[in-house]
Amino acid sequence: MKVLVVGRGGREHSIVLNLKKDERIKNIFVAPGNGGIEEDAECLPIDEMAIDQLIAFAKKEAIDLTIVGPENPLNEGIANRFHEEGLAIFAPTKEAALLEGSKSFAKAFMKRHHIPTAKYETFTDAHLAKQYIKQEGAPIVIKADGLAADKNVVVAETEEEALQAVDDMLIDKAFSDASAKIVVEEFLAGEEFSLMAFVHKNTVYPMVTARDHKRAFDHDEGPNTGGMGAYAPVEVVSNKVLTKAIEETLQRAADGLVAENRSFTGILYAGLMMTDEGAKVIEYNTRFGDPETQVVLPLLENSLLQVMQQMLAEENPHIKWRSDSCLGVVVAAKGYPGTCDSGVSLPVPVSTENLFTIHAGTKKAEDGYVSNGGRLLLVGSTGKTINDARQVVYEQLNIYDQSDAFFFRRDIGIK
Repeated sequence: MKVLVVGRGGREHSIVLNLKKDERIKNIFVAPGNGGIEEDAECLPIDEMAIDQLIAFAKKEAIDLTIVGPENPLNEGIANRFHEEGLAIFAPTKEAALLEGSKSFAKAFMKRHHIPTAKYETFTDAHLAKQYIKQEGAPIVIKADGLAADKNVVVAETEEEALQAVDDMLIDKAFSDASAKIVVEEFLAGEEFSLMAFVHKNTVYPMVTARDHKRAFDHDEGPNTGGMGAYAPVEVVSNKVLTKAIEETLQRAADGLVAENRSFTGILYAGLMMTDEGAKVIEYNTRFGDPETQVVLPLLENSLLQVMQQMLAEENPHIKWRSDSCLGVVVAAKGYPGTCDSGVSLPVPVSTENLFTIHAGTKKAEDGYVSNGGRLLLVGSTGKTINDARQVVYEQLNIYDQSDAFFFRRDIGIK
């Protein structure tokens, strides 16, 4: 069989590593992929947004299934186009992907379907937004309505920071059209965790819980990033809390999308805060989370191809999870999430039975790899406990200690 993976980051590399275990798969193609993915699959010189080229390739190669990693092609309607051409794809339509593509749509959707979330208001006028912030006080959260590569959320600790975020988004158009509208919402306090699920219409199969570390520096300091590390499962989330969260945040969302003629097929991600009132949705993503995918998929015993094909056939895939834990730490280029230098020689830990390396912003060079982005690698391990996995990972990360070109958080997996 032949599988096409769309994307270029760590999430896509993790997907490829899972697919490699399936003996039914003859070829794995990735468009466009990255330096590390080249070692495990055939990378194509096709951008993830070049939907016409992706369709032409899928037809020419008789691809059996296409899996989409990033959010932008989903919101551009890649699934709709593949469906029109009679091509198998495990991804939500443009209409369903709007749950991630528009923060204001998502909040109104949650309100309509009684999904617990933070109190909020939506604004296009900066003056009215600032009035609301002064009325509510800080801490408070400001979100650009559209997609902006995980940089469209400001968790403002002070009123001044919140007002500046309004100016940046609505007046200075920091994210172009993505910030023509903003959502200002209540700050939720509690234990944060991520909950992903395989979804097809009303059928929801949850994955193990995970926790992402968003802030750039130790002790949750510094700017928000795409994620500096993650671990799974999150042991403080009890079975009772988890069962209720699945029903109230994933199942209600799937049912609501079907009811609104936006039936969902793909990966539904709920970023949740475990508050005193129960789990509340911080945000929805309509694809695998990154870097959560890199620590969740190593715990999946099934092949992704098997799970996705059986779900599309409306069969029970009988998903099995390992009882182990998994932890991964991101190695980033100096300056991330701001401007970073590219082309810097990058040492890569050698993978072993207990250690794996997921490539994101890397490029192959004559003598190894060079940096080609902000988040470069995720070094991960599985173990009986989070601490077991953590110890293995951090023993390998000392190869970066003498370099000022890269950095990583030293407290992933520690509360």
